[in-house]
Amino acid sequence: MQPVRRRIAEILKEQGTATVAQLAEQLGMAQVSVRHHLDILVGEDLIELTGVLRHNGAGRPSQVYALTPNAAKLFPQRYDALASHILAELKATLPGDAVRGVLQRVAEKTAGEAPPEMPAQPIEDRLEQVTEFLTEKGYNARWEKHGGYYELHTCNCPYAGVADDHPELCMMDETMMRRLLPDAVRLQTRAMDNKTHCTYLIDSTPIVLE
Repeated sequence: MQPVRRRIAEILKEQGTATVAQLAEQLGMAQVSVRHHLDILVGEDLIELTGVLRHNGAGRPSQVYALTPNAAKLFPQRYDALASHILAELKATLPGDAVRGVLQRVAEKTAGEAPPEMPAQPIEDRLEQVTEFLTEKGYNARWEKHGGYYELHTCNCPYAGVADDHPELCMMDETMMRRLLPDAVRLQTRAMDNKTHCTYLIDSTPIVLE
């Protein structure tokens, strides 16, 4: 991010809200320049106008800006460390079957958020639905047809940095995939094994609902 816009985001993170005049004073910039950067940040859905500040004397009210929820991505996150610590504690305190049961239920819940499969739905239509759903979940998915079978590739591991120490997450993904595509079989390519993607093979016969 451009340094001035980064600093604006940091100021709003620290203070909660600020007017153009307040930002200009802290940045040592002209207000017109600050407005230019604010307009860009608003267009990127990183900040928003939250109200106006009315002055006691004469003059126009000042617009007040704050960060949007989308701006959280600009600042360091520790979700991977938290997930790794929670999994480690689960594995240290629960039997292996219980841990696998928890992850299986998570997989089934995630799969349940996908569009339901329709009776006699063409497999390619279903693959389009599933790849779109997986991409929205961070897997960057795509599919290919090879003669009498299909391959579905998940080109990003949303659990990178966690799955290395907790391979159970790969089994969780397999469970989710079998719910989405009951005939899917994962091949021996895994993103966590320094491969570029995970690959699932799907037979071209119609998918039968369980």
